[in-house]
Amino acid sequence: MAEAQAAPAAPLARTPLFEAVRAAGGRLVPFAGWELAVQFAGLVVEHQAVRQGCGVFDISHMGVLRLRGEGAKDALQGLVPSDLFRIGPGEACYTVLLNEAGGIRDDLIVYDRGHRTAADDPTEDDPTETDELLLVINAACAEADTAWLRSQLEPQGITIADRKGDGVLLALQGPEAPARLEALAGVDLGGLPRFGHRTLRLAGSAQGAASGAPVFVGRTGYTGEDGFELLLERQAGLALWEQLLAEGVAPCGLGARDTLRLEAGLHLYGNEMDASTTPLEVGLGWLVHLEMPKPFIGREVLERQSAEGVGRRLVGLELAGRAIARHGYPVLWNGEPVGEVTSGSWSPSLGKAIALALVPAGAARIGSELAVEIRGKAEPAVVVKRPFYRR
Repeated sequence: MAEAQAAPAAPLARTPLFEAVRAAGGRLVPFAGWELAVQFAGLVVEHQAVRQGCGVFDISHMGVLRLRGEGAKDALQGLVPSDLFRIGPGEACYTVLLNEAGGIRDDLIVYDRGHRTAADDPTEDDPTETDELLLVINAACAEADTAWLRSQLEPQGITIADRKGDGVLLALQGPEAPARLEALAGVDLGGLPRFGHRTLRLAGSAQGAASGAPVFVGRTGYTGEDGFELLLERQAGLALWEQLLAEGVAPCGLGARDTLRLEAGLHLYGNEMDASTTPLEVGLGWLVHLEMPKPFIGREVLERQSAEGVGRRLVGLELAGRAIARHGYPVLWNGEPVGEVTSGSWSPSLGKAIALALVPAGAARIGSELAVEIRGKAEPAVVVKRPFYRR
């Protein structure tokens, strides 16, 4: 009998900037079903550009959903442990979607757009006056998140749509990012706080295609630096990417994005958290507002963990030598394997090897001496305070 052949792999998706990214020297790799740049000039060069100046990332693979309907925030409140009413129009918050066991379906940013009509926003195509939220979700979870949100919220009269479509999402990050964006938009952004957002119009570009184009701007990011995430339509996004590179902003890839977020102690879904970990286990207890007198999925589990404690915790590790602790490597305590590394890398900013790891609560105290098994050798490591790097 003939041997069965494996089904061909699904083709990788490409962002609207794919050709521009490749033309800029991006080295492309598969990631979450997409073909994305892992680096351009080099990981360390890009990392330091963001820490010291300004870099731009094509993050158009990420999902952007629009929730519309009266009481949209109330409806979403039942799916997250954070009090969404702590933010108002023009503000945003980071939170997580939970399952019944208190596990994390995905992490996301919720932008409160207030009570809106099409007249409020040139990017809005729905004339109905109603409450609106934007959600930025992970690419790997986008399909599952959308289906889950629809199943939970549409029966409550909330409509859910893909806000990004074939548009472009950029992350402009680094200490020079505010000045760069102010020059592009011709406005002072000093009054836009961290996690604030607004819609601007670009003042123009060398190519002209982005002149007057509306852009949704959130003062958010994933690098530990000041910066912005910018959502705009396809042609304006391409023109903006080209203009930024022409003006000397460094194009940056997944490699630098990972080392930057790790130094800042930021989580990566699928590494530090997943459907089997709760926010209290992975250092996201600050997102859990049990004092909020409202039910949400997973609340009973989190109440129990809050009262009884958790058996494992996410910790930061600093390694004594130059060996790199990678995802999945065993963590040892008193010579015995007790946990594993969730993320690890060499820190370009600090000049040392760092990692995040899930370990028993008893081993999670600052200063605890652990080890990571790397190529059959126990490499000494110590639990340190996070974030590893802070500007």
